[in-house]
Amino acid sequence: MKFIVSSSQLLKQLQVLGGVINNNNTLPILDNFLFELDTNQLKITASDLETTMSSTIEVESDSKGAIAVSARLLLDTLKTFPDQPLTFKTEENSTIEISSSQGKYDMAYFSGDEFPKAVALASPSKTVLNGGILATAISKTIFAAGNDDLRPVMSGVFFQFSPESLTFVATDAHKLVKYTRTDVTADEVAEFIMPKKPLNLLKGILGSSDSDVTIEYNNSNAKFVFDNVVLECRLIDGKYPNYEAVIPKENPNKLTVDRGAFLNSTRRVSIFSSKTTHQIRLKMAGTELNISAEDIDYSNKADERLNCEYQGDDMQIGFNSRFLTEMLSNLESAEVVIEMSLPNRAGILTPVDGTDEGEQITMLVMPVMLNN
Repeated sequence: MKFIVSSSQLLKQLQVLGGVINNNNTLPILDNFLFELDTNQLKITASDLETTMSSTIEVESDSKGAIAVSARLLLDTLKTFPDQPLTFKTEENSTIEISSSQGKYDMAYFSGDEFPKAVALASPSKTVLNGGILATAISKTIFAAGNDDLRPVMSGVFFQFSPESLTFVATDAHKLVKYTRTDVTADEVAEFIMPKKPLNLLKGILGSSDSDVTIEYNNSNAKFVFDNVVLECRLIDGKYPNYEAVIPKENPNKLTVDRGAFLNSTRRVSIFSSKTTHQIRLKMAGTELNISAEDIDYSNKADERLNCEYQGDDMQIGFNSRFLTEMLSNLESAEVVIEMSLPNRAGILTPVDGTDEGEQITMLVMPVMLNN
């Protein structure tokens, strides 16, 4: 087989697909890209068995064939070329010759038949979603998903589709984010848990895309199709915890504060907090919010005051500063509201402004017990 392709166009596609390939694959064939040539269409696939991603690019060719080529070797080579046409040609001795304006390079290839085939989805349901909305939903939730191998269901993002709305939820039992869109709906009710790796890949590609994404899913697999890309992945098996049950309904104490100022204060004060608990203390009274932290082991201490609007009883509550910082950084609003009931109950953080029509974001953070 023989084809001519633009080096920069090929590199761009391979760098996206390269994110799928693991450093330590169980099957050596998975260290390769699969090239499937059908005259002027070249389909490139990468897989780690759990996630398979392919993209199609236009090439100059009149031949057909399928081969697997070393991903690392090809990426390292392509990165060094200025933009130019490259000619790929398979030789008799199981090598592929790449010709550039600078010279010739031979690398071994394997038969494409050895490469594992992607799973065909049996009787899938289907939803179409704008790529920008999906990318936002992923980036707003994925940081809150857990990393605990013992609780795999909490290491992904929970997709909940219904004819009324689409909801995306992530939690690690310390923090929770629920992102809802009422302006986009699905034809039927469906729920599944997406692993982090394919979501991070999607987030990276969809960030700059405005095309529609077709999502097909059944009980075990999901498939995302957009532009010239197809991503298929195995879903996380198990039942997602009842997250609605942990969101407190009665929260009489309401703090409204400037998000930027609150984020900067939290970052500064947290430098002086205990390195094990990262605990900061919020003390609300009238129109004043007092943020403090102390590391008794090293006699470090910080204390800041911010203007705020506060309705409710004077109270003190402790939070892990890293969780607060992550949540505040993930919002774009000018102001945020934190609703609380008691120092030992979760606080609910929501943006006051900066959301689209039909977009709702609820973030929940568990308190840290204060040692007075």
